[in-house]
Amino acid sequence: MLFDKPAGPSSFAIVRDLRDRTGARAGHAGTLDPFATGLLLILLGAFTKEAQRLVGVTKRYETAVDLSARTSTGDPEGEVVEEHEPLSQAELRARIDELRGEVDLRIPTASAVKIGGERAYKLHRRGVAVEMPMRRTTIHELELLDYDEGVAHLRVHISSGGYVRSLAEALGGHCVSLRRTHVGPFAVADADPERIIPPDEALAVLAG
Repeated sequence: MLFDKPAGPSSFAIVRDLRDRTGARAGHAGTLDPFATGLLLILLGAFTKEAQRLVGVTKRYETAVDLSARTSTGDPEGEVVEEHEPLSQAELRARIDELRGEVDLRIPTASAVKIGGERAYKLHRRGVAVEMPMRRTTIHELELLDYDEGVAHLRVHISSGGYVRSLAEALGGHCVSLRRTHVGPFAVADADPERIIPPDEALAVLAG
């Protein structure tokens, strides 16, 4: 199922609600943060076993990044930890050029990555300070759509496992909005909560 997630609920909450309503086993292929919107790929029934086929697919996003401040989580839900003058447009374009291709980005503190056997976001909630590791990420596309009053609107095509919040951090800011438009060949424009895509059709699209 292609689901257009609204801002607010967690990905798990949406999957749990669908599971409760249908009685079917359900899971998702790629978490969206509560503040984020856009394409959530929900797997139902026996197709949940095919989740491994979706590992490694790239994702596309549109995001607005406030370049005047960094937050503890890289998004609007965190506390402001640093305020500064945003980059000029020329500086921003130069920095964007540096971030295309293969880059090492620090994993956000509020993430599901395990640190010492525990999820990083749980440590963050308890106020435990940790040094988050870097992750090699491929930025296939990074396009500046608009830049106004310190807020950059960007289109991003990023490798599996990459965090747009990490990209915002590397630019000196934090995401104020984030919308996922594609997961591999699947597009949010085709989302329909009333339609369950047959497994053979979904696999054909993936093979595509």
